[in-house]
Amino acid sequence: MKLTQFLLKNSSIPKQALVDRFSKFSPSPLSMKQFIDFGSANACEKTSFVFLRQELPVRLANIMKEIDFLPDKLLSTPSLQLLQSWYATSLMELVGFLENDPDDKTILKKFTETLVNVRNRHNNVVPTMAQGVVEYKEAFGSDPVTNQNVQYFLDRFYMSRISTRMLMNQHSLIFDGSANPAHPKHIGTIDPDCDVTEVVKETDEWEKSSRLCMLYICSHVWFGVILSCSSAKAPDQPLRIVYVPSHLYHMLFELFKNAMRATVETHEMALHLPPVKVRVSLGSEDLTIKISDRGGGVPLRKIERLFSYMYSTAPSPVDIDNSRNAPLAGFGYGLPISRLYAKYFQGDLQLYSMEGYGTSAVIYLKALSSDSVERLPVYNQSAIRHYQTSNEADDWCMPSKDPKKLGKHERRSQ
Repeated sequence: MKLTQFLLKNSSIPKQALVDRFSKFSPSPLSMKQFIDFGSANACEKTSFVFLRQELPVRLANIMKEIDFLPDKLLSTPSLQLLQSWYATSLMELVGFLENDPDDKTILKKFTETLVNVRNRHNNVVPTMAQGVVEYKEAFGSDPVTNQNVQYFLDRFYMSRISTRMLMNQHSLIFDGSANPAHPKHIGTIDPDCDVTEVVKETDEWEKSSRLCMLYICSHVWFGVILSCSSAKAPDQPLRIVYVPSHLYHMLFELFKNAMRATVETHEMALHLPPVKVRVSLGSEDLTIKISDRGGGVPLRKIERLFSYMYSTAPSPVDIDNSRNAPLAGFGYGLPISRLYAKYFQGDLQLYSMEGYGTSAVIYLKALSSDSVERLPVYNQSAIRHYQTSNEADDWCMPSKDPKKLGKHERRSQ
């Protein structure tokens, strides 16, 4: 069932008219500097309320329009039906504040409570979408993610989710009156003076990664991590940027986990494991984190496949229907979601591998907060054309899958 039909079927209120209305506006991306400047000591809750009551519906409506382009059979799965209901409910709740008086303290408090409720409602969006893909595969025997339009949609869908949670977290953490005592200098979720090397050196991240390796590979070895740093401006100073530590934790955890698992599998008979090497470098434009392992590497043809949703070299997940929580390995979402976190503020995450030796994963982040601007999907004619374009034949000749079985024309040409 399409989202338009879902909205109209479940209420007499013209919800689809709201989706159409707000999807005509483009989201307004914010820079890290704007987040910091706005969330300083002079932060104005009224200004944030007026901005978010318009901006959040715009971001939700933009991605809700794109949900309609998913295959009908995928949309008909129970998990996708549930997910659509979450988005429809959240949109209606937020739109309900459009006519409210921003000077009313009670309204401001209720709005913050609504943001928390919306955020909690969407906590399981990622595993629910993944479960919908599993339900589709079980019912129809094929993987919808092999369709490039679905891969395109998932990148945009999850990026949209990252952005809306960022906005909701910033407002609720700054204005609910309960600052985080563990991080008193943070502005919402942002650390204005994030020491990247300290984040990398967080031993609990390495311990978690090692425990995960033990869970999946039954290995009880410990890992050595060699860390080196450099700065083009001040060699002896800590490498600090304005960033969201939780985003960085997510990326580092995934990359450490992958590096350690590959190392264990490649050197399972060795008495000593080669260390994972980490290099952090701060330049005038980029802060770069390189994590290198000697885990055997992967062939070139598989590099981009590693960023495909539902592709994983780890054991398949179990009991996802009961818990609705995707495990950290086996579901194929770790690397593509991590890359989205990197790209969210105009960075990137890339893999470079030498088959038979090892892999280097490189995180690129913007060094300047003014350059760290949200990367947001926009529902427009360009996006529509992407969904409507079918896969055409490649305009480069493709090598034979079996070189021993050459066609007549190929034999004549030799």
